Amino acid sequence: MSSPLSPAAIDAMRARTPGVRSTTHFNHAGASLPSAATLEAIQAHLLREASMGPMEAGAAAREQTERARTLAARLLNAQPVEIALTTGNSAGWGAAFAALGPWLAGQRILVARHEWGGNLATMRLLAQRAGASIETIPSDASGRVDPRALEAMLDDRVRLIALTWLPANGGLINPAAAIGQIARRHGIAYFIDAAQAVGQLPIDVVEVGCDVLAGAGRKALRGPRGTGLLYVRRDFLPRLMPAFVDTHSAPLDAEGDPILRDDAARFESSEASLALHCGLANALEEALDIGIDNIRAQIDRTAQTLREQLAALPGVSVLDQGVERSGLVSFNVAGLDAMSVRHTLAAQGIAIGSNGVAYTPFDMTSRGLTQIARASVSYLTTGAEVDKLLAGIRTLAR
Repeated sequence: MSSPLSPAAIDAMRARTPGVRSTTHFNHAGASLPSAATLEAIQAHLLREASMGPMEAGAAAREQTERARTLAARLLNAQPVEIALTTGNSAGWGAAFAALGPWLAGQRILVARHEWGGNLATMRLLAQRAGASIETIPSDASGRVDPRALEAMLDDRVRLIALTWLPANGGLINPAAAIGQIARRHGIAYFIDAAQAVGQLPIDVVEVGCDVLAGAGRKALRGPRGTGLLYVRRDFLPRLMPAFVDTHSAPLDAEGDPILRDDAARFESSEASLALHCGLANALEEALDIGIDNIRAQIDRTAQTLREQLAALPGVSVLDQGVERSGLVSFNVAGLDAMSVRHTLAAQGIAIGSNGVAYTPFDMTSRGLTQIARASVSYLTTGAEVDKLLAGIRTLAR
């Protein structure tokens, strides 16, 4: 049974996290603070490269890549052959999207209004060339994507349903499994951007019903920047032809013909950083040891406390929507732009994030928002850190 973490457990993990000694970090949704063991795993491999030679050290450390793949599969309730290790969320999502192949005029892509701006840019470039369309699925009264409204939009021209599970501009959590049931029933490809969800929410890709799910290592997982996970459902893989391959993803046979890999590693490159894979493997193991259910419970408790206390501050508007909410807490301070709030807090040693329209354009525009300040918590976040953040914002709000 899941439960929030004890103060003693949090203190022990913070003692093994160097960054907490130099920053009050509320930008875990941008990139979290790695543990000392994750840093040591990266550094140890870099030292092996320096002493043995990078290629020789790489051969010796391949087992860490497979360890990361196996742990990622366990995290998502997938098979290891369904996991590719990528350089980040956008790289994985974009590679899978490009692999869908040619599009035809009139074909439709349906997205929730919370779709990540980087994904929209990728889809729009293609849609403009092919004459396809991108359409927004209505949201319900809580702000979440509405599964019933989605079903009413479907016809035989819909080729892809794309969902950003946890939007970048606030704490809303979309009903990913309900969307998956509709996608499966109609045989439509379903892609999930889980950049903020991986490591923060329990994820079962079978239950969710997605064909592709992309995640980042640097956020809730506390892995190194430059790492990501890409899940591709095994039965869906034959429908994806990578836009480019190399000697790892499609080695040549004796006749010189490329043999495309029959697992998700067809989306990997021989130029991957094995040092970062070592760090990712350690971060995955740490998260699984803590328990994602426990992580979720701890983050939810801290984020709810922060929301309630922020909402009580004069001049502060909490902007989160949804029914179930994540560890991203969005707000604005009256009379101040979000970037100024961010910079002023940074001068006090407090790190938060800030987003503009380009990050989530459909949602921000529909809600009349031009910017948001974002304080995102981790299971490492303490009550004392929340108090420090609130004191800083209270001063600004005056």
